[in-house]
Amino acid sequence: MGADLAAPLAALLRRAGHDAIVERVTPLSGGASSATFAVDALRNDAPWPLIFQRGEGAVGMPKRVQAELQRIAGNHGVPVAEVIAIAAPNDDLGDGFVMVRVEGESLAPRWLKGDGFAAARAAMTAQCGAALAHIHAIPLDAVAHLPLAGGTAAEQCAAMFTLYRGFGVDEPAFDLAFAWLAERISDAPARVVCHGDFRSGNFIVDGGGLAAVLDWELAHLGDHHADLGWLCVNAWRFGHWQRPVGGFGDRVALYAAYAAAGGVPVDPARAHVWEVYGTLRWGMSCLQLADDHLSGRVRSVERAAIGRRVTEVAADLLWLIEHGSI
Repeated sequence: MGADLAAPLAALLRRAGHDAIVERVTPLSGGASSATFAVDALRNDAPWPLIFQRGEGAVGMPKRVQAELQRIAGNHGVPVAEVIAIAAPNDDLGDGFVMVRVEGESLAPRWLKGDGFAAARAAMTAQCGAALAHIHAIPLDAVAHLPLAGGTAAEQCAAMFTLYRGFGVDEPAFDLAFAWLAERISDAPARVVCHGDFRSGNFIVDGGGLAAVLDWELAHLGDHHADLGWLCVNAWRFGHWQRPVGGFGDRVALYAAYAAAGGVPVDPARAHVWEVYGTLRWGMSCLQLADDHLSGRVRSVERAAIGRRVTEVAADLLWLIEHGSI
């Protein structure tokens, strides 16, 4: 598959103004919404490591939109991989784009545990706070041409409840969480650009900390507390539950770093509501993956195994609602 992409990728790079030779294209990963390839290219006789990401199917934000948003975010101080070229319909590449390959580690368990990443972990809380502040400061006029989803938090929660009922599952902790959120979730209009999936697992981390923010396909217009709460969901701590911010930091330091970088004031109580929402949202993802397997749509041991984590989410929800923090 990779070899078939070499020629059209080289043509795309030339069209974007880069005199480059594509030596090798290697598949890295694939999923329901995208496929990723490492591109080994030469420019001016020097290695030029790139990444090509292509949309697969109709799930998720179009890659061309993701690429444009990634460029905009980079222009507003967010650490991202530089976008080199966006494929057009006649490029024979599908819906995809090419970006610089950022060196570092993307697998969260490795940089959360590895001795070589101790300094990176110490810097990550401040860096994540600053990155989120810069994302949320992107002017809405700058993204007005992009089809970003919006709606109030109450509308998002109602849509998630409809999806939950569609599974035909009765999970008491989920029922409680939906009722708890209905009394507390805001119906204020969306005010900022949200990344939508800002968490450990969607970062590239090097020895100095946060090197790039990945995976912008769930970006939308929303409440800035949503990204802050999602980063603190227990699932993204990868076993380091004592450090609520992504498995590496604490909330007070995150909020302080966010404010220091120009972020709008954080209401800890509101951030807690969004952490509950985010935990429930992860639980819904587990239900969806389990349903994919059990229904026969996508037979997958991995999806079935993740689906069993619904019980972990139920425990997290009960603890968060009762004690206010994990």
